Amino acid sequence: MQKFDSSTMDFEERVEIDDFESEVMERIYSKPLLIKRVNTTSQIAIVGANVCPVESLDYEVPENELVNEDWRSRRTVQIFQYILLKWAFALIIGLSTGLVGIFNNIAVENIAGFKLLLTTELMLKHKYYKAFAAYAGCNLGLATSAAALCAFIAPAAAGSGIPEVKAYLNGVDAYSILAPSTLFVKVNVIGIIFGSIFGVAAGFVVGKEGPMVHTGSCIASLIGQGGSRKYHLTWRWLRYFKNDRDRRDLITCGAAAGVAAAFRAPVGGVLFALEEAASWWRSALLWRTFFTTAVVAIVLRGFIQLCSTGTCGLFGQGGLIMYDISAAKVVYSTPDILAVILLGVIGGILGSLYNYLVDKVLRTYSIINERGAAVKILLVIMISLLTSICSYGLPWLATCIPCPADASTSCPNTDVSGNYKSFQCPPGHYNDLASLFLNTNDDAIRNLLSTNTVKEFHISSLLIFFVAVYCLGIITYGIAIPSGLFIPVILAGSCYGRLVGRLFEPISKLDVGLFSLLGAASFLGGTMRMTVSLCVILLELTNDLLMLPLVMLVLLISKTMGDMFNKGVYDQIVKLKGLPYMEAHPDPYMKHLIARDVVTGPLITFSGVEKVGNILLALKNTGHNGFPVIDEPPFSDAPELCGLVLRSQLLVLLKGKAFSKDRVLAGNKVLRKISELDFAKAGSGKGLKLEDLDIQEEEWDMYVDLHPIANTSPYTVVETMSLAKAAVLFRELGLRHMCVVPKSQGRPPIVGILTRHDFQPEHILGLYPHVRFQQ
Repeated sequence: MQKFDSSTMDFEERVEIDDFESEVMERIYSKPLLIKRVNTTSQIAIVGANVCPVESLDYEVPENELVNEDWRSRRTVQIFQYILLKWAFALIIGLSTGLVGIFNNIAVENIAGFKLLLTTELMLKHKYYKAFAAYAGCNLGLATSAAALCAFIAPAAAGSGIPEVKAYLNGVDAYSILAPSTLFVKVNVIGIIFGSIFGVAAGFVVGKEGPMVHTGSCIASLIGQGGSRKYHLTWRWLRYFKNDRDRRDLITCGAAAGVAAAFRAPVGGVLFALEEAASWWRSALLWRTFFTTAVVAIVLRGFIQLCSTGTCGLFGQGGLIMYDISAAKVVYSTPDILAVILLGVIGGILGSLYNYLVDKVLRTYSIINERGAAVKILLVIMISLLTSICSYGLPWLATCIPCPADASTSCPNTDVSGNYKSFQCPPGHYNDLASLFLNTNDDAIRNLLSTNTVKEFHISSLLIFFVAVYCLGIITYGIAIPSGLFIPVILAGSCYGRLVGRLFEPISKLDVGLFSLLGAASFLGGTMRMTVSLCVILLELTNDLLMLPLVMLVLLISKTMGDMFNKGVYDQIVKLKGLPYMEAHPDPYMKHLIARDVVTGPLITFSGVEKVGNILLALKNTGHNGFPVIDEPPFSDAPELCGLVLRSQLLVLLKGKAFSKDRVLAGNKVLRKISELDFAKAGSGKGLKLEDLDIQEEEWDMYVDLHPIANTSPYTVVETMSLAKAAVLFRELGLRHMCVVPKSQGRPPIVGILTRHDFQPEHILGLYPHVRFQQ
């Protein structure tokens, strides 16, 4: 253990001490984040498209004199206000996310609809080059707008956002993930909403479900700030939400609301938050999350009814993805079960290959994006042009198909969506590839899932569309636009599912539209590696409960196949971004190590009554956020661990200047000068920093009592506990610091502190490279 001693320094020498922390941080950030594209530190990570510092969140509720006094002072009405506010905030999150989802869908449908109507009109006049120029020009303008938003205004809005939300709920905090600053959250939300609208309307093979999850989480973070003391927009009863624990619950509700708004799947949203997003769960949170998604569903249903009257422009059935296939007769036999097993195997293999290629593309794009905003926008323009060329050029390879005599809709259709696009075909014929490419992604999925239309798409057309969408989805994810992965995966999966259905048509009883659903499920299982939530989302999307057994079977097979090759796509992206995520299951080699093996030093400790100068030097010369407090004689018979104090708490305590000239207990003095509200986490204002303190020369040799603010019951483990067991405890309890204590007496009362960094493979394998090969 190490203690700072300032007794031999005069004030001038102390002031001239180099700011070690700032210099070290500057050196770290000036280096590339990734060496050979592998993260070498858990102190920084990529959030969106930005490199920023990361820390852990404080989910633990401290136990100290200050907190206990605050709880004792709460009246029944204040407790009732706290519970009522939790539900009120869930209501606001549901309403806000639902309205954003409606706005997003109406905007996409109208913008994309105008583009497609203009292209169709020019095609009908046989002005093919002008039609391509109009189509590609609209796509290029929308793509550039989305890229500019992400490159200059909100870099954290780029990408899916789900890996960042998942990391936050795991306990990883970065300034840009959900932005502690209210103003930045607003900018982030604007960037995500409009960037997603422009990106989807531009015809990219991306979805809006990832950005919607990110948007819902940002809205929840904004609401959960608890007001702003800086702008005098706070009330006493809002102070209870100025902590990481309550914000985590609200953001979990926001993530579930985002899925519900994107897919109109309230139960699926809850299960997504439970299975994929959240690392910590409890029954009370389940109820609030379910309530939030129910509010989203009500908002969506209300606006869908309103828009059905034609008051929302071109917004009709599209936008809110709802593919009703319940009209198809669900009858299956042994050949159908074999086809489902084949789909599961194909989905697992294609999904793992998809994840592998996405990982390689993201590593390449991370190198390109380091060159600046202009290069990011140029990359988006190139992908936009390639997408436009494929969408407009590939339909020329298809042959014109005569319109079916029993078509339930007009054929060929000339509106913005439909199964039968005329493209260059003569009257009475349609182009099946154009019906897939020259549509929004939602309408293309709807066409692929259409039932009772066996011969609608040629096998060759389905193969061309699958290859194009599969490749475009891989190279599009990672550019500087908000982009979700669900829709590209559903689009590609439903395409090869329909293709398999056509091949099994002679011996199968299932409709090809149902095969499309099973193909989408298999590809989702192979890429996302989720089961329960995906199953419910797909059933809510398609309104066909009779397909439940087959969807379950194909998801289980595809996930099992995919897990044989690599991890899920979101897990890979989390690792690639350098986010220090704590896995639910520790790596096997951790069983061969004990907690003491990974503790690194020097360990900085404070006495129960510490000199102000020692605290200032420790805060200045280290980047630690937690310090053990040791009681020594005369305050105890022998050295003993009395608690743990955080950097943020020390800064507040020093700012309050509850100092004494003598080394004595002064808890009452501290309680009179400082309240629990002073330790609330900063909302829209900046948090307290070391530079904000005004400590005079004579105050350096004064003392401050740390007992009132120290967490008197920190979580501790014995030094001989296996590292695997310690990792499980650390994650399950949502800790930021875990104290390691000695097994035998007669030694210092603490061996070290385990943080999230100490459980990361880069740190462990750097200390013990040989354990990688031990199982």
